[in-house]
Amino acid sequence: STHSMLPESYIEDAKERSQEESKARLAESTQGLVELTNGWKETHGAIPSELQNSLKALHLHACLRQLGVDVVGLERGTGDCILRSPGLRPRHWAMICSQLPRRSPPKGLDVIFPARFSFSDDDTEITGGETVDLEELLTNPQYGEDDEEWDALDEEEIEAMKQISSAQKTKRLSEVDTDNYPRFVVKGLGKTAKKGVRVDALLKVLLPPSKVVFQKQQRDKEKAKVATELREKRELIAKQKKEQEKLGSRRMGYQY
Repeated sequence: STHSMLPESYIEDAKERSQEESKARLAESTQGLVELTNGWKETHGAIPSELQNSLKALHLHACLRQLGVDVVGLERGTGDCILRSPGLRPRHWAMICSQLPRRSPPKGLDVIFPARFSFSDDDTEITGGETVDLEELLTNPQYGEDDEEWDALDEEEIEAMKQISSAQKTKRLSEVDTDNYPRFVVKGLGKTAKKGVRVDALLKVLLPPSKVVFQKQQRDKEKAKVATELREKRELIAKQKKEQEKLGSRRMGYQY
């Protein structure tokens, strides 16, 4: 039998345990995970310590999915943690930073955009914790067209879901092309943080931006829902109007 994340001593019923574990693994955001685990606390009591680490890893995976990260690895020599995000664009990052405290990227989380994404000769590096010229990133055409879709992040998510690798079981970066893609960098993570606390260190810098992306996606979903409802309402009114006109012309016909 496959190893269950949830201890039998915590949720005794096998079917319920399997269902709850699936919900946790499929949670699309850290908020969703928090709501789920709050439900567990109410029903089954405090979260056992052996479950805490598994949940942290799931929180990290949810953050990575939100940010379109498909590869995570430690660079030999520097110990830098590289998180490749193929769909990330300078104006996405500017939008995210504009919603963060002090309107600047989290300290310790740098972003590198290869030259081809900023139509320049050099890579663009945005250093975490430093003030960013958001207006420049949002309005300068060299960083993308006005109609560029925010959904580029979502489109990459499907690929990210297939390839995503845990920060605890990283791939060998030498086998993966990261230089030609947008990527987050947490400098020296492999040297400054011991194995057990790397997930905590990554969560600290990735949680704030991933929450911004999730809230943006929720707002977009809500807008799309409202737009659909309005369209359906308009179609219904037009249909009723047509039927009334038909009825009116029939009545006129009956008079003659």
